[in-house]
Amino acid sequence: MRHFQFLTDADREKVFYKKPEYITAASDKELIAHSLGATLYIPANHEKLSKKIADQMNVGVVSMVICLEDAIGDNQIEEAQRMLCDELEQIQKEVECGNLDAHNLPFLFVRVRNPEQLKRLYKELAGCLEYIYGFVFPKFDRRNAEAFMKVLEEINRGRNKPFMAMPILESPDLIHWESRRETLSELVSICETYREWILNIRIGATDFSSVFGLRRGHDYTVYDIHVIRDCITDIVNTFSRRGRDFVVSGPVWEYFWNDTRKLKPKLRATPFEEEYGDKGARKRKDILNKYLDGLIYEVLLDRMNGLVGKTVIHPTHIIPVQSLYVVSHEDYMDALSILENGNGEVGVLKSSYENKMNEIKPHRNWAYKTLLRARAYGVFQPGCDYVSLLK
Repeated sequence: MRHFQFLTDADREKVFYKKPEYITAASDKELIAHSLGATLYIPANHEKLSKKIADQMNVGVVSMVICLEDAIGDNQIEEAQRMLCDELEQIQKEVECGNLDAHNLPFLFVRVRNPEQLKRLYKELAGCLEYIYGFVFPKFDRRNAEAFMKVLEEINRGRNKPFMAMPILESPDLIHWESRRETLSELVSICETYREWILNIRIGATDFSSVFGLRRGHDYTVYDIHVIRDCITDIVNTFSRRGRDFVVSGPVWEYFWNDTRKLKPKLRATPFEEEYGDKGARKRKDILNKYLDGLIYEVLLDRMNGLVGKTVIHPTHIIPVQSLYVVSHEDYMDALSILENGNGEVGVLKSSYENKMNEIKPHRNWAYKTLLRARAYGVFQPGCDYVSLLK
C-alpha cells in the first residue's frame, strides 16, 4: 500500500514533489511505525467487516484496529470473536479469488482485552490470522505489561512474520501524578526489553479523561485539558527521547458532526481563498460543516509535540489527518541539507528558502525523522499543502 493511492497519476504528479513510497509488511519496522497515519477503529462485531475494510481502502485508510475491548459489550465477547473469525476467513477468500489485493490491504490489528484473551484468541483464530499485522494491548500498565509481552513472545516463537504490538497507555497509574514517574519508568523498561515487537505506543486520552469525569468538546483540543496535556508531555519525554525513539501516536478524535459551535472556527479563510480561490473557500466551508477544523488543529499540535499518527473513529478523518503528515517542500529541503552537511565541516548554514538558520547537530534528529515521514507520506510540491489533498 501507499498513502493517497486513490489519486490519479496526474494528480499525484501535480501535488507531490516526492511521492509516498509503497510500504508492505516486509518494510522496515521503523518506517511502518511512522506510516500508520489515521488509524481507524471498528468494532469486531461490525456486520460485513471484510466489506467495510475493502470500502475503506478506497478512501485512503492505511491502518485499522478491529476492537474486541471497549467497542464490544461485555456480553457480546463470544459472538464478536466468532464474527471476527468468520470475517477474517472471508478476507482470505477474497484475496485468494482476486477480489482483494493483499498488497493494498491496510495494516490490520486486533485489540484484545487482556493477555488471557490474546492467548485464547490465537489458538482459536490461528488459521485465519494471515493478514493480521499485530495486536493492540489496552490499559497497558504495571499489572499486565509483562504478561502481554510474554504471551506475544510465546505466539511469535517460530513465526517467520512475527506479530507486532501497539500498547495503549491509559491507566489511572499514569494519569495520577504521584505514580506516573515510577509507572512510566517500569513500562519503558519492559518495552525496551521487547523492542523488536513494539511498533507504536498509543495514548488513551478518553480513559485518562474518565478518571476526572472530563470530555473535550469539538471546539477544543486534548491539550486544553491540562491534566491530559501534562501526561502526554511525560509520555513523550519518556518514550520518544533520543536514544529510545519509540513512535508515540496521538489520542483519538471522537467527533464527526455537530450542530452547535461555541468558538470561532480555527481555520482562517485567507489562506484557502488566496491559494485556491472559490474552490478553496468551498473546501474550507466543507471542513467547517463537518467540524474537522478542531481535528486539524489538534493534529498540528500533535505533530509539534512529537506525536506521529492518530486514532480516529470515522472515515472522514482519514485524509485530513494524513494530509497533515505530508512534508512541506521547505522542510524537506532543510532536512536534506542538514543531513548532507553532517561531515563536521559546517556547524550552521542558511536554509535554501533563506528564512532560517539550520544548525547541523541540534537539528539532525529532526531531519532524520522528517525524511522518514517524507518516505511514508511524500513531499508537497512548492505551493501545495494539505488543502491540495482534501476532497
